Amino acid sequence: MPNDTAPPAIQIRDLVKRYAAPDGGEGKLALKGVSFDVPQGGIFGLLGPNGAGKSTLINILAGLVTKTSGSAEIWGFDIDEHRRNAKRAIGIVPQEIVFDPFFTPFEVLENQAGFYGIAKHLRRSEKLLEAVHLADKRDAYARTLSGGMKRRLLVAKAMVHSPPILVLDEPTAGVDVELRRQLWELVTGLNDEGVTVVLTTHYLEEAEQLCDEIAIINHGELIAHKPTRELVGMAREKIVRVSVDKDIAGPIMEPGFVKADVVDPRVLEITYDRDVASAGQVLAKVQEHGYVIEDVTTREADLEDVFVQLTAAG
Repeated sequence: MPNDTAPPAIQIRDLVKRYAAPDGGEGKLALKGVSFDVPQGGIFGLLGPNGAGKSTLINILAGLVTKTSGSAEIWGFDIDEHRRNAKRAIGIVPQEIVFDPFFTPFEVLENQAGFYGIAKHLRRSEKLLEAVHLADKRDAYARTLSGGMKRRLLVAKAMVHSPPILVLDEPTAGVDVELRRQLWELVTGLNDEGVTVVLTTHYLEEAEQLCDEIAIINHGELIAHKPTRELVGMAREKIVRVSVDKDIAGPIMEPGFVKADVVDPRVLEITYDRDVASAGQVLAKVQEHGYVIEDVTTREADLEDVFVQLTAAG
C-alpha cells in the first residue's frame, strides 16, 4: 500500500518536453507542464492513449530523453543535479525486448551489475534468476528463451542494483493471459517487499485491479490523477438492460438517456447520465411507453468508461 506520510517516490513538477523539428522550427510539444507525485510503496498507473506522452515521461526519468523545462526527482534526487543517484534509485523495464543473443541470462545480469559498479561479492544474479523462475535457464543463450522468459529476464535486469522504484512500460503488451498472470505475480511480489511500482498499460482492467492510484495523460497534459476507486466513481454514465413483455416498437429516447438501443426484439439497453436520471426513473420511462418490465440488469462503470469519457473530452 502507498505510504502517504513518506516523501514521494517520484516528484514531477511542470515537466515540459518539446522535440526539435528537423527543419529547425518548433517541434512537437510532447509534455505540456505535467505535475504529479508517485507515493512510496504502492502500484501507480500511468495511462493515456498512444502518443499521449507516457513514454516521453518515462524516458526522461530513465535519462534517455532530456526535458525542456520543469523538474523531476527520483527518491529525493533531482534528475539533473544528482543524476547518478537518481538513476540508481530506479529500474526500468522497457517495452522492447533487447538482449545480446549470445549472452546467457546469468551473463546478462552480471554485465548489468558491472555497469552499475556492483562488486562481484555483492551481486545477486543467482537470487534474481530464482525470483523470476529462470534459474534452470541460467546458462542458456538468451536467443533460445521464449518471449515470456525474456520479459521476466528484463524485470530481473532492472532489479540488479536493488532500486526502490521499478517502472514497467507496457510490460504485458502482446503476451498471452498466462504470461500476464505470471508477470503480475512477480511484480506484486516485489511490491509486497516494498518496491514502488510504476506501470503503463493499455489493459485498463489490469490497471483497475492492480493500481492504488492512477494518472491519465492525454495530448501531453495531465487530465486526471486520483486513487483508482475514486477515479472509477467519476463515471457519469451507467447502463441498464431491460427485458420487456412484448417486441419493442422502436428506440425509446428520454431526457437523461445518452442512448437507447434495441439489442433484441424484447431487450432494450439504455445508457443514462446518473447526474440527470436515476435507475428508477429510467425504468419508469420505459413503463410509460406501455411495456411491462420482466427483467433488469445493470452494469457498473469501470475504468474503461472513465478513460473513454476523459480522453474523448480532451
